[in-house]
Amino acid sequence: MNSDLRKKIVDIVYNSREGHIPSSFSIVDIINYLYEHVLNIDPKNYKSSLRDFFILSKGHGAAALYVVLNKFGFVSEKDLKLYSKSGGILGGHPDVTKVPGVEASTGSLGHGFPMAAGLALGLKIQKKTNKVICLLGDGECHEGTIWETALVSKNLKLGNLVAIVDYNGSAAQILPLEPFKQKWDSFGFETYEIDGHNFNDLENVFSKLEYNLDGKPKVIIANTVKGKGVSFIEGHGKWHHRIPNEEEMIKIAKELYENN
Repeated sequence: MNSDLRKKIVDIVYNSREGHIPSSFSIVDIINYLYEHVLNIDPKNYKSSLRDFFILSKGHGAAALYVVLNKFGFVSEKDLKLYSKSGGILGGHPDVTKVPGVEASTGSLGHGFPMAAGLALGLKIQKKTNKVICLLGDGECHEGTIWETALVSKNLKLGNLVAIVDYNGSAAQILPLEPFKQKWDSFGFETYEIDGHNFNDLENVFSKLEYNLDGKPKVIIANTVKGKGVSFIEGHGKWHHRIPNEEEMIKIAKELYENN
């Protein structure tokens, strides 16, 4: 478990009084894995035409993306300290016009996946082999744009497109998505299920993927825990957008490093 990254998430949220800790905790292991092992992106040349593309469609989990971008040299420690503060470039949702390495401004659910499909189509037309990976929330999968995009992606044979769904159970509180895997199967996707916090699961699934320009789009259903790593934050409820106090900050740090 990436305890150092989780601690940074908590620190920037506490410092700014803004952010979604549980949602960021559920995706940070996935994003870190992508930047460390999958994506071809150079922080010194992040606009290169040869780069792979990552879009965080689940924009409210931006704190997880920011700490990973910091780890790999896209944004500075000063940028993290100014998260959601006047004069900073890192807001509560990612901004493509301000943040190095961010490919789309997201936050309104259901917007990032269509943009990812558009990118994948453009690359296919140009016969370029760049990968396009998009991370969705499960609650976001109630949006019609997700399934419209899935239909289009299948029909256009966007084999260079990979969707990852952060399946942390948020959607089930109001409208369950099951049978979720079968839904994606029926839309013609190459479908996988993994533990989104498990390095070996991530390694196994990404080692299988082929990014053909004329093939099936892929979806990885990543089973995760909202607030993963801190017992009193895990699950659903008051912590969705809650800022910890000083006493809770001590408890969070203690649990993160005991569980590492």
